[in-house]
Amino acid sequence: MSALLRPERRRDALLPLLTVLLVALVLFMGRLEPLFHAAFPQLETAVYARESFWRLTLDHLVLVLVSSLISVSVGVAAGLFVTRRTGREFEPLVSALAAIGQTFPPAAVLAIVVPLAGFGFVPTIVALTLYGLLPVVQNTITGLRTVPADTLEAARGTGMSARQILWRVELPLAMRVIIAGVRVSVIINIGTATIGSTVGAQSLGTPIIAGLVGDNIAYVIQGAVLVGLLAIVSDLAFERLERRYRIGGEASA
Repeated sequence: MSALLRPERRRDALLPLLTVLLVALVLFMGRLEPLFHAAFPQLETAVYARESFWRLTLDHLVLVLVSSLISVSVGVAAGLFVTRRTGREFEPLVSALAAIGQTFPPAAVLAIVVPLAGFGFVPTIVALTLYGLLPVVQNTITGLRTVPADTLEAARGTGMSARQILWRVELPLAMRVIIAGVRVSVIINIGTATIGSTVGAQSLGTPIIAGLVGDNIAYVIQGAVLVGLLAIVSDLAFERLERRYRIGGEASA
């Protein structure tokens, strides 16, 4: 079978196509108003227009990027700490705290943080950060623990310091697993960021909430489609990045 027919190649071809579709919908959603009017003739307004979808998408991406950067920074640091000799005894505590952060409902986090930090950006970031920690922490620990012991022993035998072994051996070998955790964390946050609109944060959840409140299914569809496409495009991009670190496998095209 031709290499172009392999599943990986087909998914690679989907990435630019879906990216173009996402950008087109973000920029030109208003031009689909006749289509939505035809599908939902009972609606007085068929396309959300209080804010531009371009602005809502940027706001959504900012929420995801900021919360993901914090989650990845804290999660990788925690994973590194508990896999070192001085931090091994804290692994159960760190894993438990990360698990609590994800099992605690984001809506409940918002309810607690809003009285302290106000509405909008800050409580949403707190909720998303806590929700995205667990996969990063778990995959960092797993990735570092799966580095072969004989590889580490060979590195020590060449005279490498602990820092050199970490940066030149452990992290490169564990990177694919770590990226897989970051991938899960980011995809979770892309979907969860929509709840920020319930406390005043602008995001692609804004038309969804407006549609639910105003009984406008078209608004809900528009927000949901963009969030779904953003998640799929991000997932495909992370998949390509993961393949770059596949040991003994093929590099991505």
